[in-house]
Amino acid sequence: MDFDTLRTFVVAADLGQFQAAADELSISQQAASKRIIALERELDVRLFNRTPRGAQITIDGQALLPHAREFLRVHERAVASVHPGRRALRVDVLNRRIAPAVLIQDFYRANPGIDLDVVTLSTSNADAAIAAVRSGAIDATIRAVTKTSREIPGGIRITGLLEDPLQVLVGPSHPFAGSPSVTPTQLADHRIWIPGIVPGTEWSEYYDQLSSTFGLTIDAIGPNFGTEALLDAIAESAELATLVGQGDRYLWPAGYDLRRIPLHNPTPVYPHSLIWREDNPHPVLDILLNYLESKHEARQTTDTWAPTPVISH
Repeated sequence: MDFDTLRTFVVAADLGQFQAAADELSISQQAASKRIIALERELDVRLFNRTPRGAQITIDGQALLPHAREFLRVHERAVASVHPGRRALRVDVLNRRIAPAVLIQDFYRANPGIDLDVVTLSTSNADAAIAAVRSGAIDATIRAVTKTSREIPGGIRITGLLEDPLQVLVGPSHPFAGSPSVTPTQLADHRIWIPGIVPGTEWSEYYDQLSSTFGLTIDAIGPNFGTEALLDAIAESAELATLVGQGDRYLWPAGYDLRRIPLHNPTPVYPHSLIWREDNPHPVLDILLNYLESKHEARQTTDTWAPTPVISH
């Protein structure tokens, strides 16, 4: 019982004639009849009564018909799920709160008719995300890539997407609460709390280099109870501070009176890159690339810091 045979059965049932079904399927009447006969033999039932006026479906045929229709629908959905342009474009973001996720949401708002699937991989390792792109598990990922271009696997394209300036987030009683801006070196004597930094991740490497460059002490001790718990602690403390991206999206109660203080002289930026396979044929990927290119702004190198330049490969 294959797809072509069941499709011939359904079309013949709908049109009531083998010749009409054959014309619809662009096959000969003899081929259509052979398919129906083969199906009847396989099921050991008569599906149609042949009459001078055409093919009249039998009770057994009527019993089979809804199941045959469902089989065809499942087949169509299965094919569509792997056909570029029919399935959703699958894009991985590190976190749904950060600037790249906001940018992807802006892309969807500008192109509401597209089919888009935004995911967060269970692993936060950039190498694993690149491997997922290579395997086809995702169409693209947005990561901070610190490898040299010679270490990037063949067939993988990487382009700078955005460089998000870091800000200091403090509560109303913190010494920096009223400052219009601070420098990275001014943070050296203050406790910066970023719980849950996982060794080996891209942001772990970023903060290691940031700390060593500016003499910062970043405290990752303690369990990560989530963003809300971190904001609670920051709001109540006169000592704690944390770092967030300028484009990151955080919400907190108005009573917390948290302050986002820009960092200058220099401004540390977190370099986000878009990674995809150059042979990926999904048509929405081209739309995404064109949109992101139109939104990308080159970094002003005079007053910014990043651990490595954004890779273009």
